[in-house]
Amino acid sequence: MTSSAVPTTKPVLVLVGAPGAGKSSIGRRVASRLNVPFVDTDQLIENSAGMSVSDIFVTLGEAEFRRIEQETVAGALREQNGVVALGGGAVMNASTSALLGQQCVIWLRVNVSDAVNRVGMNTARPLLLGNVRGQLKSLMDERTPTYEAVSTYIVDTSGKSLKVVADEVAALVGGHGND
Repeated sequence: MTSSAVPTTKPVLVLVGAPGAGKSSIGRRVASRLNVPFVDTDQLIENSAGMSVSDIFVTLGEAEFRRIEQETVAGALREQNGVVALGGGAVMNASTSALLGQQCVIWLRVNVSDAVNRVGMNTARPLLLGNVRGQLKSLMDERTPTYEAVSTYIVDTSGKSLKVVADEVAALVGGHGND
């Protein structure tokens, strides 16, 4: 197979999962191991908007955030050639889910207890305000079928160190990276 057979702009892998699953932390580690760039779509949104995701929710509303998110994710999937971490709710957009069908997607699954411990009880994440545990459980219940549907692989991060999860993810996509 020649290198021109696969577009160089296709991401090596896309990470999806609930808040606290470890998408950014794992993504950075795996990208480093594969010697490819890492991009977090929430960070791209914040850089472009000049404000935090929380501030976008408060100032512009969730619907506008989701519109910006869909455009940002589509751009990242089109332009990035490394590891791309999506915001937890990005997969709920039908256009985004359709685009993920063309990608190597790893769902970083996490249980509610570990997710709560990782995001903290006093989080500034807009969809987790109030009862963090209850909000996370509700989001996870709603999103799980979609995470499962778009995933090529599932890696459970519950009770595991970043190193162990990064090893598992890198092993799954080793053949997709820069050899």
